Amino acid sequence: MLNVGLTGGIGSGKSEVAALLAARGAVVIDADRLAREVVAPGTPGLAAVAAEFGDGVLLPSGELDRERLGSIVFADPDRLAALNAIVHPLVAELTRQRTEAAPASAVVVHDVPLLVENGLESRYDEVVVVDAPEEVRLDRLTSRRGMTEDAARARMASQATRERRRAVATRVIDNSGTLDDLASQVDALWKALTPRA
Repeated sequence: MLNVGLTGGIGSGKSEVAALLAARGAVVIDADRLAREVVAPGTPGLAAVAAEFGDGVLLPSGELDRERLGSIVFADPDRLAALNAIVHPLVAELTRQRTEAAPASAVVVHDVPLLVENGLESRYDEVVVVDAPEEVRLDRLTSRRGMTEDAARARMASQATRERRRAVATRVIDNSGTLDDLASQVDALWKALTPRA
């Protein structure tokens, strides 16, 4: 088994790279998806978040109001740290379970947005960073995700810098070009990773 950490700043195209790797046969463990699972209605994780941030972060349906919670934590590093202290241990346990369930010969890609911010790079055999210039990422966030420029900049500022991410990378995927360019880079990456699994 080869454990690969995949990360990149918001708007870099990391999720697209994860999807391309999954299509080639990787077992992808998406930390964001796991983070949603651990705060689903009725979970201890959601109860802990509501206890910390108040019922105002819950929708009438009982689900987490991600937009409301995001507006709180991405503007305040201390509140973000409080949220992470609740969610990260729960995600780590689910990650362990899913990794152990993967075949012994698998390339297991851990899609971890905050890999660098949380100092997790030593957990992986390879760290792949999906990179794109800030102006490209900003354009993607505002035009494709409908974020305001201020909200997009706040999210970007809450994450590690490009330089910090690139410093821990064993491989970098440049996603400033076309989807065909990206697919070619992922093909090359996959050819490099599979013999090591």
